[in-house]
Amino acid sequence: MSNIKWVVLSDTALPTEDIYFLNSVAPWLADQGCEVKKINTRRWTVPPMSKKRFAKLVDGAYILVSRSLPLRWIELLETQRTWSAVYYLIDDDFEAAVQDERLPQIYRHRLAGILSDHQPRLLSLATEVVVPSLHLQTILKKAHRNVQMMTPPWLSQPDSLEHFGYPNWTLAFHGTRAHLPDLEHIAPAIQIAHGRRPTINFEIMLGRHTPDRLKLLSRVATPRPLSWAAFRHYQRFKRIHVGLVPLWDTPFNNAKSFIKYLDVAAMGGVGIFSNREPYQSIVHHGVDGLLVEDDPEAWADAMLQLTDDRDRTRRMADKAREKASTIGDNRLAQRFWWSRMQANRFPADRSARLDYRTPELLDVRQ
Repeated sequence: MSNIKWVVLSDTALPTEDIYFLNSVAPWLADQGCEVKKINTRRWTVPPMSKKRFAKLVDGAYILVSRSLPLRWIELLETQRTWSAVYYLIDDDFEAAVQDERLPQIYRHRLAGILSDHQPRLLSLATEVVVPSLHLQTILKKAHRNVQMMTPPWLSQPDSLEHFGYPNWTLAFHGTRAHLPDLEHIAPAIQIAHGRRPTINFEIMLGRHTPDRLKLLSRVATPRPLSWAAFRHYQRFKRIHVGLVPLWDTPFNNAKSFIKYLDVAAMGGVGIFSNREPYQSIVHHGVDGLLVEDDPEAWADAMLQLTDDRDRTRRMADKAREKASTIGDNRLAQRFWWSRMQANRFPADRSARLDYRTPELLDVRQ
């Protein structure tokens, strides 16, 4: 396998490329004798190489692009077609985000530029589009003939659950600003639980963007959002008891993967999730998480239920950790990308080899 080469053309979509390839699969590919390179395309407005050198870099390579790519690099891929395949990894519904006025304006503006100028050309280049959810797969099938689903791998897991013996518990919301509208829906529930249980602490990683009514509560910490590298380090050492994952019914949210289930389990917690996909197909309610309707009182009751029955909640966290290790098994990701190489090494048999699927989501609740 020494002649197999992967090149990640990175446009700083760091979480996406790390989760779905660089951290979960690339080290394993290197162990199999493959060469894996990452090129930071944002560092260079114009690639620091001639077209000839670029052609040599991508000659016979499997190219991975996450979310976007500078136009100059897209042009090089279009004109220097010495690569074996281009895989375009997308983990959000950009069009739905642009149309959602509740999302941060700067975020919507950036995605609007990608949607109009970058994504059509990347879709045209792509041998295959890779997405992490069935809903997003359905949407993008309208734009590309070959869209495959790859569920997110689990990058880290807690070594113990001894923090469940602590007298004070931490309930955490670790969403980005794109999830601020979801947090605002459950803000009354956080106020209720905070008022009723003095042993509950909350952590909301939104810094100054945290809603004012939550900032004023005495036991609510509001650390500023971290860079991806800093958050990965934080996640390895921070322990929480309950993760809050509200996901209201919007077109943008409907395309989400179950990545937050893995994030909560990675920090040793059990999650409270909105009772809709993708979590309906993942969470075994009352066993490895709770599914809650869109009502603040229901969310408050779920928080109190988990904090009042500590032994049961610890068992649920243990079950969540077990499930995360199954649905996020890195071997699924490794098999996914390995099958792509096999398909493109034998183009005559391509249709027969593009048959890999991750396990059906409905099976994981059994």
